[in-house]
Amino acid sequence: MNKRKIGADKEKLAAEYLGAMGLKIIDRNYRTRYEEIDIIAKDDETYVFVEVKYRKNDKYGTPLEAVNTDKIRRISMGAVSYLNNHKLPLDNTPIRFDVIGICKDDITYVKNAFDYAGMSIM
Repeated sequence: MNKRKIGADKEKLAAEYLGAMGLKIIDRNYRTRYEEIDIIAKDDETYVFVEVKYRKNDKYGTPLEAVNTDKIRRISMGAVSYLNNHKLPLDNTPIRFDVIGICKDDITYVKNAFDYAGMSIM
């Protein structure tokens, strides 16, 4: 199985997991000039930008460790792009950044994994 197919399968698994947790999936694989955001969901009124990381083992680190400072900055800017493109006000739309790590068949879900880390949006 190729990496793209595995990635798509794991993102689908993550979306199903989030749905079971009560989140409503509103977009997947949202591409911006900064980043691809794996899953965008809503948790009540909060827009949730979810990064999904998969590793077949943790020999080179856990999936969560792969979400580094540069990745956080790019996801943050992708979130701003999403909000702008959907005409959502940047200053009062509640947002959150979550990460789902999948290693083998184990899922680790980190709610509010990091804060916005892009340029000032005010």
